[in-house]
This record gives sequence, C-alpha cells and structure tokens, in this order.
Amino acid sequence: MSGLDHARSHFLGTLKIAATAILIAATFVAPVLAQTDCADGNGVLDNTPPKNISPEDLIKKFAAEETRVKDARSRYTYTQDVLVQTLNGNSVDGQFHEITNVSYDDKGKRIENVSFSEVSTLRDVQISTEDMDDIRVFMPWMLTTDQLPDYKISYAGQQHVDDLDTYVFHVEPAKEEKNKRYFQGRVWVDSRDLQVVKLCGKSVPEQIRRKKKDPVELRPTFAGYRQLVDGYWFPAYARVDDTLRFGVQSIHLREIVKFWDYKKRPPTTAAVSKP
Repeated sequence: MSGLDHARSHFLGTLKIAATAILIAATFVAPVLAQTDCADGNGVLDNTPPKNISPEDLIKKFAAEETRVKDARSRYTYTQDVLVQTLNGNSVDGQFHEITNVSYDDKGKRIENVSFSEVSTLRDVQISTEDMDDIRVFMPWMLTTDQLPDYKISYAGQQHVDDLDTYVFHVEPAKEEKNKRYFQGRVWVDSRDLQVVKLCGKSVPEQIRRKKKDPVELRPTFAGYRQLVDGYWFPAYARVDDTLRFGVQSIHLREIVKFWDYKKRPPTTAAVSKP
C-alpha cells in the first residue's frame, strides 16, 4: 500500500512506516529510544529441562493444544480495538483508533465489520498487507501442529510469568519462502494447560523493498498476552512501544491492540438440525 489516504480508509493492521525524503539536520538529537519490554512480568529463567517429558514431545503437545484453541476461537465473535500513536518526545503527534467486530463463518472465513474509525492524524506512515497480517495473524499468533515443519523451535527453560508457571520456547523460521511471512521470537506456554499465554517478537522477513525506489519496511516488536475464555487461552492484548530507525530518522511508535468481548457464535440452522 502506497498512498496515505488509501491507507487511512483501509486501516486494519500495524504500521509500515516509510522513510521520507525529508532531510534531517546533522545536529538532530535523537530521543531516548523505546523498545517493547518482552521481560515485563517475567521471573528468573530456569534452564532446567522439563520433567518426565522431552522438549520435542512437549512441543508436539502444546502445538496440538494450540490447534484446538485456534479451532475453538473460530466459533466465537469478538471485538478488535486498535490504537496506534506516533510520539515526539512524550507528546503524541499522530493517532489512529479503529474498532472492528470480528466473526467467522461456518468455513472459518474471517468476517470484519468496522464499528468505529476516527480520522487518522498519523504522518509519514503507510499501510501494507504485511501490516494487516501483524494484527490479524501475528499478534494473536498460534503455533498449530500443521506449522511445526515451518519453524525451528528450541526449549529455553521454565519461567514464572505473573501468576503462571510456564515453559519458554524460542521460535524462528526453519527457512524463508518467497511471499510467506513467519513469527520470530519467544512463546510462553502454561505448564498446566500447555497453551501459549504470552508471546513476544515480530513478523519476518523484517525488511521488504520490492523495488529500489520503494520505501523500506520495518516490523515493530510486539508483546502479546492471553486470557482464559471457557477453558481456552484466547488472545486478549498486544502492545508495541518501539523506535524504528531509517538512517538518521527515528519514529517512536506506540500501539495497543485489544481482543475482547468474546461470545460463542450460535450454531447454524444446518448444525442444529443434524441428527
């Protein structure tokens, strides 16, 4: 996506922030650079191996649980609330806020209805398909069984996160294929339910430039959290507080994404009539 006006009217994702042609003076003083805090709420990481199970089997088990969570979530409706801000020092100098009602049809196709969208005051930003994927796919990312061959997953240890005991895994693409995006970062898996309760990382490849004159695209690091809904750990909240650098120019990006008001979708007439 190249035009800002077009981007504002179709905003659903995080930002592809483009370097502009504005020259920055050599005397420019950069602010303190922000970085999303992946360690927030974490205790000390214990590298002790899991008891009575190998890391490989543990990965298979939690991927199976994630498959079950993803399938269950497709039978719910929920609200997606996106707030994006750019900052100059401590002051907000641009903002976008949009609220979308999300549901899925019987075939699992995502249906979106925007219920609120304010006029964007963001500057020097553009929106791409990859940005929308960050909101739709990666901030609420689930590592399902069918994705296991696509990733290299390594056990990092055990860690207390808020009130939960978790297993920690580092995740990165096994290999990158053209026109395909991946998650890269860490996931925290509840030791009792074997479902992901936290993740922190970014979508990759990070930089994309299809043509020489195209703007460089950088992916912000995000932290995502889940909440229990009817026994499933569903995505609930994601945040970004990151500084993206384009040469001497830096843009401080803050973003809060909420997934809330989960309601189980009523069964269809055809499903009710089944014997």
